Amino acid sequence: MRRLQSVDEFHDLAEEKPVVFMFTAGWCPDCRVIDPIMPEVENSFQEYEFISVDRDEFIDLCIEKDVYGIPSFLAFNNGQEAGRFVSKDRKTQEEIESFLANLPK
Repeated sequence: MRRLQSVDEFHDLAEEKPVVFMFTAGWCPDCRVIDPIMPEVENSFQEYEFISVDRDEFIDLCIEKDVYGIPSFLAFNNGQEAGRFVSKDRKTQEEIESFLANLPK
C-alpha cells in the first residue's frame, strides 16, 4: 500500500477513482496488528486503490474528515464518500472485508 504524499493528492484521488484511505500511525498498536493482513485484503478488493494516510502527518485532513480514531478507513467512489469504518477499536480482517464488500458500487 502506498503512502499519501499530500492533501492535494488525497482530493485528486478521491475524485479520480475508487479509493480506500487507511488512516494509521507508526505508534498505533492496533494498526500494526492489521498491517500483515492488508495485502490479502487489497488483493481481494482490487477494484479499489488503497492508500495509507499517516494520521500524525495529516492531522488537519483527519480533522476535516472527522477521523479521530485509528485505524480507520474512508472509501470514495465517483468523487463521493462511499463509506467509512471509523473508530478507535481494533479491526479484524473479517470486519474490514465486510465493510469493503458492502460499499455501494
